[in-house]
Amino acid sequence: MATEIPLYREPIEAVPTDPIDRVIRYHVQTKHHFNRYARALGYLDWANQPDPFRRFVGASLISLPLLTSDEEPVSSAYDALYQPGAGASQPVNVRSLSRFFEFALALSAWKKAGESEWPLRSNPSSGNLHPTEGYVVMPQIEGLDLNPGLYHYAPKEHGLELRAEFSADQIAHLLSPFPPSSFLFGLTSVHWREAWKYGERAFRYCNHDVGHAIGSTRIGAATLGWNMALLDGVEQNTIELLLGTSRVDDFQDVEPEHPDCLAVIWPLGDVRGNEEVKGKELGVRGSKKEIPLFIDPAVVKDLAECAWYGKANRLSGEHGVHWDIIDEVAEASWKVQSEQLIVSLQDSQVQETPHPFPLTPHALSAGQIIRQRRSAVSFDGKTSISSATFFRMMERVMPRADRPQLDRPMPWDVWPYDPAIHLLIFVHRVDGLTAGLYVLVRDPKKRAFIQQSMNPELSWSPVPGCQEDLPLYWLLEGDAKKLAVQVSCHQDIAGDSAFSFGMLAEFEGRLREGGAWWYPRLFWESGLLGQVLYLEAEAAGIRATGIGCFFDDPVHEIVEVKGLSFQSLYHFTIGGPVEDGRLLTLPPYGRLKHEG
Repeated sequence: MATEIPLYREPIEAVPTDPIDRVIRYHVQTKHHFNRYARALGYLDWANQPDPFRRFVGASLISLPLLTSDEEPVSSAYDALYQPGAGASQPVNVRSLSRFFEFALALSAWKKAGESEWPLRSNPSSGNLHPTEGYVVMPQIEGLDLNPGLYHYAPKEHGLELRAEFSADQIAHLLSPFPPSSFLFGLTSVHWREAWKYGERAFRYCNHDVGHAIGSTRIGAATLGWNMALLDGVEQNTIELLLGTSRVDDFQDVEPEHPDCLAVIWPLGDVRGNEEVKGKELGVRGSKKEIPLFIDPAVVKDLAECAWYGKANRLSGEHGVHWDIIDEVAEASWKVQSEQLIVSLQDSQVQETPHPFPLTPHALSAGQIIRQRRSAVSFDGKTSISSATFFRMMERVMPRADRPQLDRPMPWDVWPYDPAIHLLIFVHRVDGLTAGLYVLVRDPKKRAFIQQSMNPELSWSPVPGCQEDLPLYWLLEGDAKKLAVQVSCHQDIAGDSAFSFGMLAEFEGRLREGGAWWYPRLFWESGLLGQVLYLEAEAAGIRATGIGCFFDDPVHEIVEVKGLSFQSLYHFTIGGPVEDGRLLTLPPYGRLKHEG
């Protein structure tokens, strides 16, 4: 992902007491402006660059098998991921878990330049700093030779570290409301990994990366025929207790982990079992079969009274400046209440997408697309794409929020909310489309609200050749390449691409209505959206990259956004990549295979 090194500047404002005002203060203070950047150190302290790999010293490591691409379970064609029911559901065993983590959080390659080497991963990260850590809570599952407990995923070793050993009966009780063979998946963030380079803006980037990881995890699960839903009814105290991030002794004198989210993952085949099993395992409320998007905090409290293993490693020798405002916004956006959210399990979750896409001629597998995904570092300034390819990409990011959650297109079935992110698009080189400014309204019922929040003189014209149910509109005609570069911190990648865009989030209204804890979720949604387009770009034979550095308010001024009704949270650009021939690409686990 494209990066920046902003300058260090002193804070000026007192901290408000209301949590919503506190997160808004953070957001405003960490904006980039033409005449100044958000506060950061101003240089890179290479001597204290954080270790990108967290390990728990003293915890046993269970190695996952290193599978070749043609070993079972083999992923389907990439396009089949989006065709419900196209692939068989795999049982949960050590091989399927290995493939799941390979596509979700594992290393995808090593890059080498001279004596320097650095890893890439399946989940993208701002600056390739990877603040996100992954965990699984595994019950006793037939065919899975793992003790019930909490495991931390170690991507460098492609293994699971046993952090806590849970009682089989207790964990079965915790997971009893969910489908058979369900397990829990958790994400945390080490804020320091991003703050080391980006200073106060790091909280934004950490939450982008949570969204990317939610996306890579959901898509990895889909390659195995598994479903996934975010358990966002859980309050964060329960998450930190379950994932062990509140254990002071285990994180003494090291960089803490911020508990972000939990999800439940289950094989689809088990949901479509016989009615007796479904009624017993899922619970029946009236005539509908449902699962909760929360877990019982009392059971978690009992689980945590168990044997814990391992102490977290220290990631940097010294920390230099501590960015207090990151701690403040993390505290202000902490979700303190649980919610009794419920999602319906239909007898059949197989529905046709509005516009089923035929398999691409090259029929690349999902695994190949995931493994080859990279963040472009520059574009050639000449590659164009067809309007059909562009429309296809726009279709992929439509969540179809008018449907029940689990009947939405993958990966939007993971997300329990209506979309809050809409796209302000700079079209440069799309054959059949006039260059200019466009907008994609990802929730059609929000069109009037969005239109009223912008310059009333914008065109809002239908786009020729676009399917009627894709809410894409042309706003302004003209060459937008220089403008896109200017507002993206003068980075050429925003204008040398086929198109770029800013992700406009419904902002102050969403926070006032939902609460301060909605702030990170806006970034999660933007990262999830970006993950979809990362893979779509690879499938189209081009490449994408996220842009974290942009001048916030100048973006809003382009369409005269009123107040804080919308805020641009993330920029993205897609086009023909220019490869750096000086870099050597090495396999992700060549060393482990050699050592083995």
